[in-house]
Amino acid sequence: MTDIERQAALDEIGVEVAACTRCRLHQGRTRAVPGEGTAATEVVFVGEGPGVNEDRQGRPFVGQAGSLLDDLLASVLWSRDEVFITNVVKCRPPGNRDPEPDEIAACAPYLTRQLEALDPALVVTLGRFSMARFSPGARIGQVHGTFHAADIASGAARALTFCMYHPAAALHQGSLKQTLFTDMLGVPAALTEARAVRASAAPAPEPTTAAPAPEPASVPATDPVAETAPEASSPAGSSHDGPASDSVPLRAPETLVQPPSGEFETTTPADAEFDPASQLGLF
Repeated sequence: MTDIERQAALDEIGVEVAACTRCRLHQGRTRAVPGEGTAATEVVFVGEGPGVNEDRQGRPFVGQAGSLLDDLLASVLWSRDEVFITNVVKCRPPGNRDPEPDEIAACAPYLTRQLEALDPALVVTLGRFSMARFSPGARIGQVHGTFHAADIASGAARALTFCMYHPAAALHQGSLKQTLFTDMLGVPAALTEARAVRASAAPAPEPTTAAPAPEPASVPATDPVAETAPEASSPAGSSHDGPASDSVPLRAPETLVQPPSGEFETTTPADAEFDPASQLGLF
């Protein structure tokens, strides 16, 4: 699928989300929030649900939590324009309460289709409801800052998933802000690992048989043309050359394939199991 086709698929989903009445959340919304970003990305950030500012603007992460997410992206030299950002539910739950299981289920097909269109190498989950889709049974206090193969039923079975606290949690518990920035430093490394896993599992190209080379013309041994070999042509430089571009979250040209499932891989020390967002009803 080309980037143009990916964007067309995302646009179609956005139109459907804007008119969706699958669950009760549509009754109180101002605007639905399908998500935004580039179709060329390899990285998708998945939050929990829109807040009051997102509901007004129809865009994800535009309030205080969104400003913190922008800062987190900037800390690894990324920007919103280089990733795709969406949520588990696309309409604001009243009073920023937790989304109900039936509301999550009603929105699930939209997220699945977005992930199928984008086919990301890495999904970064923000908060426990997002984490539960890609890492069922995990506890955010144990797995934040780690990555592993996404659950096959998540819609991103060919991706790795990296777990993080929701930025809104740090707005209410200041000590989590440093945790978020520390965890974020592991995201580019997780992307590099996701690329490596896919590259190692990519099928080898079909062998081709070259036509036999013509017999060289007979020339005198003293002829200077025969003594000088033609200079080999070199391919044009890749846009991904150099170490700096290796961490850019845009789609690489290689074929994306299924990574093997595996255990959690820790990139930062695990903290306590307590999830402040679970006590605050944050999105």
